[in-house]
Amino acid sequence: TDMLHRSCNENALSSPDMTSEENNLKADLRFFFMSPCEKYRARCQLPWKLCLQLLKIVLVTTQLVLFGLSNHLVASFKEENSLAFKHLFLKGFQGAREDGNSFAVYNRQDVYDSMFYAINQYLQLHNVTVGNYGYVQDENNLTALTVCKQLYVKSPPVPSENVNRSIIDSRIETAASVLTVSLVFLLYCIGFFRLVQIEISFRLKGIDLQAFQYNELPDCYEFLITITFDNTVHSGIIKIFLDSDAAIQECNDWDISDSLSKSSHYILIFDVFIMLICLMSLILCTRSIILAISLQKRFASFFLRKYNFNVCLSDRLEFLNGWYIMIIISDTMTITGSIMKMEITVKNLTTYDICSILLGTSTLFVWVGVIRYLGYFQKYNVLILTMGVAFPKVLRFCCCAGIIYLGYTFCGWIVLGPYHAKFENLSTVAECLFSLVNGDDMFATFAELQEKSNLLWLFSRLYLYSFISLFIYMILSLFIALIQDTYETIKKYQEHGFPQTDLYTFLNDSTEIPNISRYV
Repeated sequence: TDMLHRSCNENALSSPDMTSEENNLKADLRFFFMSPCEKYRARCQLPWKLCLQLLKIVLVTTQLVLFGLSNHLVASFKEENSLAFKHLFLKGFQGAREDGNSFAVYNRQDVYDSMFYAINQYLQLHNVTVGNYGYVQDENNLTALTVCKQLYVKSPPVPSENVNRSIIDSRIETAASVLTVSLVFLLYCIGFFRLVQIEISFRLKGIDLQAFQYNELPDCYEFLITITFDNTVHSGIIKIFLDSDAAIQECNDWDISDSLSKSSHYILIFDVFIMLICLMSLILCTRSIILAISLQKRFASFFLRKYNFNVCLSDRLEFLNGWYIMIIISDTMTITGSIMKMEITVKNLTTYDICSILLGTSTLFVWVGVIRYLGYFQKYNVLILTMGVAFPKVLRFCCCAGIIYLGYTFCGWIVLGPYHAKFENLSTVAECLFSLVNGDDMFATFAELQEKSNLLWLFSRLYLYSFISLFIYMILSLFIALIQDTYETIKKYQEHGFPQTDLYTFLNDSTEIPNISRYV
């Protein structure tokens, strides 16, 4: 920077009148790095790009709220039907337990009672249910209920003194039947010593009538219900699971009222308007990035020709506006999500989850983009600069801490998984450890560890104490200190001035005010 400053001064002394190219370049650079407020004062024109972004925030948020309400109706309808099926087809079901949606039976009679109870409830569905369900028939115009049974080919030996001399055949055979006379024979000839699992599956139709209350077109559903009797462990317990997979389908042969059709048209018009706004924003931000790249090339080329000096990477990155890139990603996601939302509104698509992810993420980016405008105020700028400067350091720090975190995750899963519900799989272990870092549920985690042996109890205590001490007292403190140090550095820079890069040294070399009239 000092070398460049001396070079600029020497050039200024040798030629008092700056060349037209250098003068225009400085004018373009100064105008490029102006804030919207400074550009407004210079040109006295309404910052319509800023107004467009503010309008987009309101419209995108409104669109997300409206779609979120519809998505909530779909999710709640699926969840309530899943709970209703458990109470309808599982004998003795009282609600989900801590270990999931399963419950267990322990003797053969309870297995028979549970299977025939589910089949009988299916046959008497219209007489017992309070919901709107219809049967799905197969190609032969029969109700589509099937039972699939898996058994070992040969019965495993009963443990005895000669168990070491017994031959165990691990092959599994499958038998299936539909709702006919052979089904009764299939169910009664189970052979519990050979039994691996039994699956009872059938399909039902339903319709979401609550959509009428919100002036929306209804969704028709086809539920695939599978009841599984799991005996793979052969531990004396047969676990029973009910899984219901809901597929949204187009409602055929339904005459929808005119009021609902008009409401759908208004929603479609609103979505099209949002797409146009986002398309304008996308074009403007793309244009700004292209102009910035062009200006960066001009600046680098001028430096190379004028001072025989290559511009460093940090100065080149000054021209790359990350906010514009985020806005482009957000606009692309909003346009894609709006198209999917329109297809969902007219019931041509049923991808609610994908659409909600696109619209939700785009709205998140839009609101995060508000921070850009807060940065033009002095009191907020220090916080934004701190986040920007500290982010690379924090990312490197998290990579190092993450390696230790993964080590504790794998260790806890392998050692404590069989004895603690919070360590059963990798995802729950990671969530449990993250909760411990935040001071959540510490005593419960210690207390729920089963004292199977003195060695295991001692290991669990050393494991938890070392993790909590390392991450809370050391790593978390270092993390806070890293951000605090960056914050203090930024505050000093604001008081005494930021370090001058080659770019800003070149801009501050002359006090000449750029000719703003060329931008009006």
